[in-house]
Amino acid sequence: MQTQLRYWEYYGMTETFDSLYEDSKEGKSFNRLYDIITSRENILLAYRTIKTNKGSKTQGMDKRTIDDFRKFSEEQLVAFIQKRLENYQPMKVKRVFIPKPSGDKRPLGIPSMSDRIIQQAFKQVLEPICEARFYNHSYGFRPLRSTHHAIARVNYLINKSELHYVVDIDIKGFFDNVNHSLLIKQLWNIGIRDRKVLRIISKMLKAEIAGEGIPSKGTPQGGILSPLLSNVVLNDLDQWVAGQWENFQSNYEYAAKYVKYKQLKQTNLKEGFIVRYADDFKILCRDWKTAQRWYHAVRLYLKDRLKLDISPEKSKVINLRKNKSDFLGFTIKAKRNGNKRVAISNITSKKQRQYVQEGKNRIKQIHKSPTAKNVILYNSWVLGIQNYSKGATHVYHDFKKIAWCLRELQNNRLGRIGRYECPMDPPQSYKRFYKNKYKTYKICGMYLFPLADIRHKSIMSFSQWHTPFTCKGRNHIFKTLSSDIAYEIKKLMESSIPNRSVEYFDNRISRYSMRKGKCEITGEFIPAEFVHCHHYKPINLGGTDEFRNLRILHKYIHVLVHASDTQTIFKYLKILNLDDIAIKKINEYRKKCNLEPIN
Repeated sequence: MQTQLRYWEYYGMTETFDSLYEDSKEGKSFNRLYDIITSRENILLAYRTIKTNKGSKTQGMDKRTIDDFRKFSEEQLVAFIQKRLENYQPMKVKRVFIPKPSGDKRPLGIPSMSDRIIQQAFKQVLEPICEARFYNHSYGFRPLRSTHHAIARVNYLINKSELHYVVDIDIKGFFDNVNHSLLIKQLWNIGIRDRKVLRIISKMLKAEIAGEGIPSKGTPQGGILSPLLSNVVLNDLDQWVAGQWENFQSNYEYAAKYVKYKQLKQTNLKEGFIVRYADDFKILCRDWKTAQRWYHAVRLYLKDRLKLDISPEKSKVINLRKNKSDFLGFTIKAKRNGNKRVAISNITSKKQRQYVQEGKNRIKQIHKSPTAKNVILYNSWVLGIQNYSKGATHVYHDFKKIAWCLRELQNNRLGRIGRYECPMDPPQSYKRFYKNKYKTYKICGMYLFPLADIRHKSIMSFSQWHTPFTCKGRNHIFKTLSSDIAYEIKKLMESSIPNRSVEYFDNRISRYSMRKGKCEITGEFIPAEFVHCHHYKPINLGGTDEFRNLRILHKYIHVLVHASDTQTIFKYLKILNLDDIAIKKINEYRKKCNLEPIN
């Protein structure tokens, strides 16, 4: 997110997005959005954003990737996109199927590369408008929000509000059944009233899918704009539920919300609070009767207003004091603790079985090919599933069970190719997350991350002012991004650099971990995709891959360290806007490389 914000500043779009967000907050409508969407700066920002995505190398039906657009000058690219939008007709969407954990396959639609750039240009402008209108407690596909925030909200309602009945609703094939006409009306109601923009979005929705024809309903999974549009559809549900209790409009002024709720309890209104992540949502209630009323009310609302059906066999009312409810890979239950009940959570049995099977496959891969790369990929997997699962209160017991299920296979497959021991002086990347008391296998000079060494981490509720579309929100992002770098280390582990030694891979990750993900010249946090590892003393001058010779730098800083072309130096100095101290450090690095200093 930090890098994305830098792009906004570089292309001068930050103030535009802030203005759209603030105006939308005030309830204003927008009928001149097309000019902003097709502006030079917005198109170049869209291209830059797409270029940094992993999917930019995936071909659409036109066989193009982002590399085919690199040869364009900025003016040529802007002119090309603007011309396509003058009389826009989307190209065919490529249909692919990806496996689901259940064994089924999920259909994805991959637009052509130019259509992806166009969708990104639309998303950038529409998102701040929609974000200002979205319900506070929807968490899927929204900036800075995560599944953990949704779980934290459910925990709060159970622990503090003592709501122990939950309405579980499963929408049948949501993404495949979104009503196109209704969606366009919802965009109009949310304030997007530029008819040309709405016509183009309508054409995007009806883009022909190769081998299947023109869809009459649904938002294609895989489209860049689809997640935002899906939130627009279900925002009506969020606001409708919230309006009947949480945000109920009263003629009286109340000193505090709890006073208002106390008065509402004297009425016949249904007390309930919705928590939603994408199409997965729950309504928490105080008693069984109210929960039943909500169940039937929501079923009818989805059918009559949003033209969506529910799955009766998967939709139900659950008493959390007696039974568990599944949500986003966790099971949640209200367990007695003294005089009150608190939320306890586990990883679902389905998720645990999935982790065991994935673990077996990765252990077999290491046994088949005991390389540093496979060890790093295993560690990346462990770090990823642990980082996601830490929010469960009983995560330690769940992972102990998972580790036990894999123990025999580990011993049989890895016993002959590695040493089973307590780590002795492990690298920084190991010490940051794990203790030395857990025995684990050492293969290719690297320790496998132990599955059982995990502890519950309390999940913090989401702060509603935490948004990239205000100065306050952006300042908070820059301050807190580096507080948890486990996710970035996971991505760094998965990145592949050919012809590098085991020592280089291990020391690169350890150096990033030690520096807490911060550039060693600017001191700013670096997302994994922008991390470059620099040899302080270059290899061609006798430098090695040892830990003390490596430096963690931002990709663009690394370019400046090695650049000899004046235009390149000027370009990146303009992007980075460095102070004198940073330039002085860069010149120290350049001196080690036998290069002239930057003036």
